[in-house]
Amino acid sequence: MKDRVLPLLPGIILSLMIAGVAYLLGTWIPVVGGAVFSITLGIIIASLWQRPVSFDAGIRFTSKYILQLAVILLGFEMSIGSVLTVGQQSLWVILITLSTAFITVLIFRPVLKINGTLGTLIGVGTAICGGSAIAAASSAIHADDQDVSYSISTIFLFNVIAVFLFPLMGHMLALSDTGFGMWAGTAINDTSSVVAASYSFSNAAGNFATIVKLTRSLMIVPVTLVLAIAYARRNKDENLFSFVKVFPWFVIGFLLAAIIRSLGLLPLEISKSLAWAGKFLIISAMGAIGLNTNMKKFITAGPKALALGGITWLAVMLSSLGIQLIGNMW
Repeated sequence: MKDRVLPLLPGIILSLMIAGVAYLLGTWIPVVGGAVFSITLGIIIASLWQRPVSFDAGIRFTSKYILQLAVILLGFEMSIGSVLTVGQQSLWVILITLSTAFITVLIFRPVLKINGTLGTLIGVGTAICGGSAIAAASSAIHADDQDVSYSISTIFLFNVIAVFLFPLMGHMLALSDTGFGMWAGTAINDTSSVVAASYSFSNAAGNFATIVKLTRSLMIVPVTLVLAIAYARRNKDENLFSFVKVFPWFVIGFLLAAIIRSLGLLPLEISKSLAWAGKFLIISAMGAIGLNTNMKKFITAGPKALALGGITWLAVMLSSLGIQLIGNMW
């Protein structure tokens, strides 16, 4: 146990230090928020400092597993009734934005002359949950490392942009907390960026967007199943695909936390403290993501891949806003 934990400490401690500074900056300038400051500081440090390899394991652990723990802890601020209601309300919006993403890829992939595997990964990453969806889909369709690298780099670039862009646009468009939460939850690719951007807008928007995003993350199961079956039939591959490895289990943890909060199994102050810890750990995860950001790699990921990712993301953004506008008119 000790041998596993010690190598993680340098990277975790660095991420927490960045989070501490970012949290203070966020309290001084709340319109920006701690998460935005954290990813910015991480990117700056990564650009100016050639860190020792000993930091890498802890930084990766923070950006993935501590992020998942943070999302679970956010559940202690929400009631299970609200979670189920919001999930049901957002489902039809999610289905429409998912369809928009896949249709956009089908139209523009041949125009940009991008291979089917890379196009599929970019579409799945944009439509569902960024890197997690790409990892699941790549296993289902046996994608090569280059396509996985290009798609993850492309999606991650737009995740970083979303953290900065969405709160500003939300205020410019005068969106309500619910409206912004729905928009962020359905149109930003990765869970970390959804949480960071939405809580930068407001606490209520963050709570709403988190539920919407976790509902959207569950789409990884049917979509990946369809891809696995299609690939197996086309290539006569009899290897069964395992959902145990790719299912977003932290969603179950989030739901359990919401149930515990709703049943009053913990004192209210403890639930609030756990939820606050989740928000702080989100800031630390964003710092770790910033530390892992290689801007050169993203810029050189391939102009065609970036173009397809950008077009698909724009289509999803506009469709989500359009659905809400039509809904308000009715």
